[in-house]
Amino acid sequence: MEKMAQYIKSIEIDSLWSNRKHILWELRPDVNILSGSNGVGKSTIINRSARHLNIMREGRLTSTPQDGVKVTFYPEDATSINFDIISSIDRPIMSGDMLEKIPGADIRTELDWQLYNLQRRYLNYQVNVGNRIITLLTSGNPDDQRLATELTKPKKQFQDLVDELFAPTAKTIARDSNEIYFNQYGERISPYVLSSGEKQILVILLTALVQENRPGVMLMDEPEISLHIEWQQRLISLVRTLNPNTQIILCTHSPAIVMDGWMDAVTEMEDITR
Repeated sequence: MEKMAQYIKSIEIDSLWSNRKHILWELRPDVNILSGSNGVGKSTIINRSARHLNIMREGRLTSTPQDGVKVTFYPEDATSINFDIISSIDRPIMSGDMLEKIPGADIRTELDWQLYNLQRRYLNYQVNVGNRIITLLTSGNPDDQRLATELTKPKKQFQDLVDELFAPTAKTIARDSNEIYFNQYGERISPYVLSSGEKQILVILLTALVQENRPGVMLMDEPEISLHIEWQQRLISLVRTLNPNTQIILCTHSPAIVMDGWMDAVTEMEDITR
């Protein structure tokens, strides 16, 4: 029977590239920021770790280092973990065949594709929350009615945060829609026409929301790319506002920007390299 981990305790990579650089990164359960100059292998660590977790999720290996990567969970007898990978670069999607299978969505870039998949998870999230609310409201227990009210708060908190961040461009989330759309100057606009930075922050915050406050991991490779300086500084606090139980693992070459209040969560690349 699958046992879910609460967080990753460590990431070990036998050789980062070309049989060089053994990596051992001991992780905190809350926030982990990997810092280093361009080209030292930060993104490679995030990407290889994500690839390893994907293979584990597909059931093709256990937590043994069969692909040169080993992750240690907490608790140590856990066999899997909930995780999400956030892509930072808004590159065009080259596969036309894939895009043709998605009717009615103007998907052109990797961030668009992430948003498209998150829209589906957002709908499932609302169905799950709605079903739980119905169960509580029909139980006849006054305490359950209070709990039902609490279940509505995370979605509203997400909407309020996005409205606050997008206020300078007069965009507000359309609260009468079950999917993510925006109102701007009386027009309804799709999330796929947002700027790269707006898509990026929306992907990050929506991911945190649909994790439904569960323990797990959010892997991010230089998430500050494309973000306004204020959004960069608030990034970690925004994620933890929506899901304080997610373990953040990110790499950056500008830790001073994203580490606001998290100085002790920064690890230098040379400190984990042997």
